[in-house]
Amino acid sequence: MSSAIPMAEFLHGPWTGRAAVLADLDGCLIAGERVLPQVPALFAACGPRLWIVSNNSTDTAAELSMRLAGIGLDVAPDRILLAGEETLRALALERPGARVALFATPALQGLAQALGLVTVSDRADVAVLARDTGFGFVDLARLAALVQRGAPLWLTNPDPGHPGPDGLSVPETGALFAALRAMVPQVAPRCIGKPAPDLIRKALARAAVVPGASVYIGDTPQTDGAAAAAAGVEFVQIAPPMAAPAPTGVLSC
Repeated sequence: MSSAIPMAEFLHGPWTGRAAVLADLDGCLIAGERVLPQVPALFAACGPRLWIVSNNSTDTAAELSMRLAGIGLDVAPDRILLAGEETLRALALERPGARVALFATPALQGLAQALGLVTVSDRADVAVLARDTGFGFVDLARLAALVQRGAPLWLTNPDPGHPGPDGLSVPETGALFAALRAMVPQVAPRCIGKPAPDLIRKALARAAVVPGASVYIGDTPQTDGAAAAAAGVEFVQIAPPMAAPAPTGVLSC
């Protein structure tokens, strides 16, 4: 669709009857710990046909499922696809036992170790940059050194920010990557987060649903819309009920 519509209009359209309804998270379903208007009705209408497909690289699916349950949204972990978690799963499958310099939250650090990856500070086989809320100057210097010495970089997602509880943008992984790219302009990361179609395709495979029988809802055409188009899924842009617009700058990866 070419323009954003309110969630209430989506609910009264034909889309909620699709075999799979895929949804972005921040700015579409929640803002911080606040459930956005009409979202409980969306969950009630779709039930187990609702899947969350998000560039979140802070949580694991299990932790996010519990956090959402705490604010009244019931979605099982196996119906949640997150860029951070899926990046680590893809890396562990492709390079089992790899030595990884992982810039991420403790939740993803724990997941990496559970997947058999070896987290290290230097002499890494690969570097992974996620939304590390503790990322600082020393981390930037270490990451830049690793990349300049030839360690391939896996970037969980290129978003510079996402809508916070008040509608203002809060820093995302892409903001950290922008700092790295200012130092190492030639860096060319691997990225399965949106706008790449990988997360949507994995959700459809898990749901056993073909693209034409699904719909993807999100608030950002540059990431959500582009990923849906690449996966052959209809995209419906949801208008967030906030004064500040969602960030529009997207880094290529």
